[in-house]
Amino acid sequence: MKSAALFEPLSVCMEEDWKIPLIGLSYVDFLTPREKNDLVNKLRSPAGIFECSLAELSFLTKRPLRTHMWKPREILDRAERTEKLLTPGVMGCIFYWDSTYPSQLRFIFDPPLTLFFRGTLPENGLLAGIVGTRFPSGGARKAAFGLGFELGRQGIGVVSGLAKGVDREAHEGCVMAGGYSIAVLGSGVDIVYPPSSAGVGRALLDAGGAILSEYPPGTAPLQFHFPARNRIICGLSHAVVVVQAPERSGALITATYAAEEGRSVYVHSAGVAGTVGTGTRCLAEAGATVISGAAELMQDWGLECRPAGGQAARPGETTGQALSRITKGEMEGACATKAGVTYWRT
Repeated sequence: MKSAALFEPLSVCMEEDWKIPLIGLSYVDFLTPREKNDLVNKLRSPAGIFECSLAELSFLTKRPLRTHMWKPREILDRAERTEKLLTPGVMGCIFYWDSTYPSQLRFIFDPPLTLFFRGTLPENGLLAGIVGTRFPSGGARKAAFGLGFELGRQGIGVVSGLAKGVDREAHEGCVMAGGYSIAVLGSGVDIVYPPSSAGVGRALLDAGGAILSEYPPGTAPLQFHFPARNRIICGLSHAVVVVQAPERSGALITATYAAEEGRSVYVHSAGVAGTVGTGTRCLAEAGATVISGAAELMQDWGLECRPAGGQAARPGETTGQALSRITKGEMEGACATKAGVTYWRT
């Protein structure tokens, strides 16, 4: 079920002294994002939350809160130290009420109150979430890269989690096409996990993309963070494509969030076979649309898919001539070759 925005827009009355309390709330794990938003709305200020006792917070949230972690002064001191790490052009943060907060994300059931970021925040263009297993088959790996490339070439942004496997291939494909890509982390934006994705993360930023997280800098990639970050991938996206997923997969959590939030869910035809595609198959049987490329997504959105400008082979062309043409295309930036497949940008 698609959610309405939680509150009226408050950016006009947002005070500068809200910043430290809002950053501080990102350290408060025993409150859900929706509870934090609700408390700010009730108290009309995030600072008011830090003036409450645990018993008062329990009363306001209407549930018993039992924790030894509610130490308001220590949390605010930590937030002040974090705020000093935020450097324009390097790392920053935005809040639910800011005009730069992604509009799609604002309307999910439990949008993050604070988003930390590196790079360039998304504007109002179309974004597609591409997710899947960390251990895809060769065909699914190629499909994830190809789909990311096709979407990037068409000017549609790609959102994923920068994990190895499907996520990383989708990001890399989009970046190699010159497209815009967003990585949502289950750690602080200064900690790329797994470390093997650091190169793709740098390329993503260099290409004008963004790395986002609801967790403050320095936060380790804890296991329970990843299901939560999947709702952000879904929230940013206009549609979600599961390339390949086994029976138990975080990608299926993202698909569930997408269905609940009214996003279209697709599966890729390259990822439905075998044990590693059990989850993908189940989604297809439950009604998810099976696609083989970006053209079907764009058709559903009422957009024309711009054809590629080159071909891997042309009638009457020798192998040497094809290699020469592809090499020239790569030098001119018209195409990219990966795993023996040439992808044309123009």
